[in-house]
Amino acid sequence: MGVCVVTAACLYVPQLAELVGRRALVVVVHEWSGLLLPVPVLVGLVSRAFRADLRLLNRFGPHDRVWLRSALRRDARPESRPAGKFNAGQKTYAAWIAGATLVMLGTGLMMWFTHLTPLVWRTSATFVHDWLALTIGIVLAGHIGMALADPEARRGMRTGWVSREWAKREHSHWRL
Repeated sequence: MGVCVVTAACLYVPQLAELVGRRALVVVVHEWSGLLLPVPVLVGLVSRAFRADLRLLNRFGPHDRVWLRSALRRDARPESRPAGKFNAGQKTYAAWIAGATLVMLGTGLMMWFTHLTPLVWRTSATFVHDWLALTIGIVLAGHIGMALADPEARRGMRTGWVSREWAKREHSHWRL
């Protein structure tokens, strides 16, 4: 995802394009990194733990609705935001980014294989691809900002382990 975002920025922002140069190479890297984006998820499907996490991400419970209402009210108290292993925000983000990735893959293929679709489809695909890319960049920056604000969550993403106290405070419905 990072390679896609960086190469897209180099293709779209003239100042970055001048710094990098070699536009043809950047295009090839962007296209292939976009095509390979679903591969880690597909490889992960071999893992039982990964599939179990996908099941958790794909299920909203009553506590998730409470979490979303608290988030909309900007109530940041941990006790007002009950969560299992994944909170409702993480579940929503995971679903959105999975869908956005598929749309980006589809529109990117239309732009790459220009002879397979009519001009109006390619024009529409370019419009959707560009605006969705901008949206992904903004949401990804917000996601990274939230991760930077929580060192324990970052440690969990890096190592797979968090303290029991943090888990009880931030994810009270998680079976420890």
